[in-house]
Amino acid sequence: MRSGITRLVLIGAGPAHREVLARLTRHHPADLQVTLLAPPPAPVHEPLVPAVVAGRYTADACRVGLSGLLTLAHARWVPGRCLALDLEGRRVHAAPADGGAALELPFDLLSLDTAASTDREALEQRLPGAREQALARYPSEAFLGLWPRVVDMARERPLSIAVIGSGAAAIELVFAAAQRLRAEGLPGSILTLLTDGGALAGELPPDVASRVRRELKRQRIHVLNERCTGITVEGVRLANGALLRCDVPLVAGDAQAPAWLRGTPLALAEGGQVRVNRFQQSTSHAQVFAVGPAARRDDHAYPDAATTSARAGATLAHNLLAAFEGQPLKPHWPAQRPLTRLSCGTERAIAAWGPLRAQGAWVARWKDRAERRETAAPPPPAGETASTR
Repeated sequence: MRSGITRLVLIGAGPAHREVLARLTRHHPADLQVTLLAPPPAPVHEPLVPAVVAGRYTADACRVGLSGLLTLAHARWVPGRCLALDLEGRRVHAAPADGGAALELPFDLLSLDTAASTDREALEQRLPGAREQALARYPSEAFLGLWPRVVDMARERPLSIAVIGSGAAAIELVFAAAQRLRAEGLPGSILTLLTDGGALAGELPPDVASRVRRELKRQRIHVLNERCTGITVEGVRLANGALLRCDVPLVAGDAQAPAWLRGTPLALAEGGQVRVNRFQQSTSHAQVFAVGPAARRDDHAYPDAATTSARAGATLAHNLLAAFEGQPLKPHWPAQRPLTRLSCGTERAIAAWGPLRAQGAWVARWKDRAERRETAAPPPPAGETASTR
């Protein structure tokens, strides 16, 4: 029988954790203490990052309504980042954002929904010179802080920009960068998508990938299906021995789990993510749950969809409360026909759902409206406001 206060610590302010907080605004047990450990300010909604790059919105206009959500959920926000986990002692070691002394956050239940990151050491080993010469797409906050410098450079002279990656993040980034430089930069800038040996849009259906290739050609964005071997001040070295000369190499490969996970006894996948079961629960530590870039599920044909879909957040909210109450957990099964919306700049987008396909300006407006709704804080429960709680 459970007694006393149960301490739930949420590391990261990702969409699944925001869904957990939204659930707590409707039902928050009195003996559940919830703490969110996440760096300030509130995160930019990830799907809107390309719109910020393209100049449609400012980063601040795309931040999620985190403070109000925490107030309504009766949860505490500790601004900072995780340094390490003591799973035996059930403590999170954290560095506060204000630079003060390190903190220890005790927990009974722990959940991870961290922002995507880039392992700079691993990147440097794979692409020598990247640490000094390349701009990484993740973490988003750092990237968006540096992107305006690239735009300033483009206003002074035409630039050659190489986006390295083959997935949706790289594709949306190169489209957004092209639109921004066409609008604000001097004429003559050149953009190249370097697939780094991967299949262009390989995670998407072949006919959708074909649409992407046609759109890249329509917007005069070059595509090179070459593996990268290093980065110098002159440009990107390719496996075929050539040098792609460019002013700004942007690395936009797959989102990665935080490096501090590798120092924990958690069962990890090859990429450093927490191995989770169908309940989004660590396969080695039952009190730990994980979703998003920090998690890897190997029992499903589409492991990324199994950990990052919107439905994953709803299931995580249910399972954390079920674990708290000692009730059975619910398995998470991703949608068999996930909806994909891929931005091709702010004026065009491609959508795919099962066998259905759509493309054009109206798809871009539909995607934009849907993503903007995600940045708004949920309304308080009926009869209550934040000021009365």
